[in-house]
Amino acid sequence: MESTAQAPLSGRKAQAARNDELIREAARAVFTADPGAPISAVAEHAGVGISALYRRYKSKEDLLQKLADDGMDRYLAEVERALDDDGDAWEAFAGFMRRCLDIGAGSLTMRLAGGFEVTEEMARKGREIHQATERLLERTREAGALRPEIEVGDVSVMLEYLHGVRIGDDERMNRLQHRYLELMLDALHLTGEEELPGPPPTWQELRGRYDD
Repeated sequence: MESTAQAPLSGRKAQAARNDELIREAARAVFTADPGAPISAVAEHAGVGISALYRRYKSKEDLLQKLADDGMDRYLAEVERALDDDGDAWEAFAGFMRRCLDIGAGSLTMRLAGGFEVTEEMARKGREIHQATERLLERTREAGALRPEIEVGDVSVMLEYLHGVRIGDDERMNRLQHRYLELMLDALHLTGEEELPGPPPTWQELRGRYDD
């Protein structure tokens, strides 16, 4: 029987792959803190030369586009994981929110809104994400575990706000973000409370931020 294992990358290709991952992780950290930061700050944070960065990404807009697309993929993977969970509906939703917070899914894409051109593929993926998230919310509502007026736009804005909590070092910041997420989850779980003021953000309002 033939092995299907992939051959390891050559030394040069392996180094290039490591550099690319370093650049993307650095860019996520730099642009989450400051979307207006120069691309040179990413190279410095990653510990690579600016020429190495430009060999992979032709411009800051190109890098932002790749990061936003990667963030959409991460978010979509998490919402599909939650939908595949046949256990308790509330725990599946709460676990989804906690994982999204930990990996930065969704929030970075919103932070970068307006900084890059949205491709047709990204727009398609955005609609897929919106529909999948709505299915997750609907299932949680039907289980009687989620306030009935909570919509997809609420989830997007909450994750964005949580990632805006930037106090202390990385460990302290993560603990605080989860502290406030738990408070939000408690509020989302109060199904019999008075209706919230005003409607949630619409898909058009959220989508419009990318055209600024």
